[in-house]
Amino acid sequence: MMSTDPSLARRLPPARAVDEFVLATVLLFVAVTAVRWLRDPGSAFCVADLDTAITVIGAFSGTVLTLLILTPQGRRSGGHMNPAVTVSLWLMGAFPGRGVLPYVLAQLAGSAAGTGLARLVWGRPVTLPSVDYAAIRPAPGWPSSSVFLAEAGGMAAIVLVVGFLLAHTRLARLLPYAIGLSVALVITLLGTRSGGSANPARQFGPAVLAGRTEDLWIYLVAPVLGAALGAWLDRLLGRLRVRLGLRSRLPAGATRVAASTDPSNEDGVPALAMERHAALRVSDRATVPASTVSVQDENPDDRKD
Repeated sequence: MMSTDPSLARRLPPARAVDEFVLATVLLFVAVTAVRWLRDPGSAFCVADLDTAITVIGAFSGTVLTLLILTPQGRRSGGHMNPAVTVSLWLMGAFPGRGVLPYVLAQLAGSAAGTGLARLVWGRPVTLPSVDYAAIRPAPGWPSSSVFLAEAGGMAAIVLVVGFLLAHTRLARLLPYAIGLSVALVITLLGTRSGGSANPARQFGPAVLAGRTEDLWIYLVAPVLGAALGAWLDRLLGRLRVRLGLRSRLPAGATRVAASTDPSNEDGVPALAMERHAALRVSDRATVPASTVSVQDENPDDRKD
């Protein structure tokens, strides 16, 4: 059940998709740059051991992702930079449906632009076999089914983290850091196995420019299906909380909405994280009438976690 609040479209001007393009461009440029310097044998910073290199890349990528979310562009757009994240937030009622396609297209275009920019800046080293445009590849011997499940599972775990934090107002400010840490862990744990992408935009540009498109469909489809699974589990857990009497302050049926585009959030939290969480909705048979509320609708006397 997604929100049909018409104000959602007004809250998401086209410029937010431009923000996503810029953020995705920077993210991919940095990702390719990290791989270029850490995996090029001729680099002064080359890390020969793959496991160590993946760990460093994971920590670096998670840090960069958090910083990008905290930028003015990240605050305005929500700092998705990942089509699977956009889809999951839509499924959880936190993002307007008509904004999904512009965001996804902007993220994929940014992926290609960032990868191409890295090629222009760093030149031939980006094309070396050890770098290969930072295109992700699974470990030898890993079948497509295993890669698919790993990538979907990694994304589902990230979505559950997002859903949990959005369900608790006082924890929402931790969202940028939790996302960065989650992504770092996925890269570290799955990097030498499935590749640890969990982001269609992370693989799209590098794979296309490197000509490694034979298994690209896995990295495009698996994270999106994992996001859908995570959103479903998030809602299931919300219903469980209701039955256990741990329901959030929102009335049943309340919807999360895409956040205000005001970038002035002093805590640096993506605006969408400060809106209310819909995962704790109960079914249409609930005795409490459904409604759409925002932070301003809360009763000050109830603001206790």
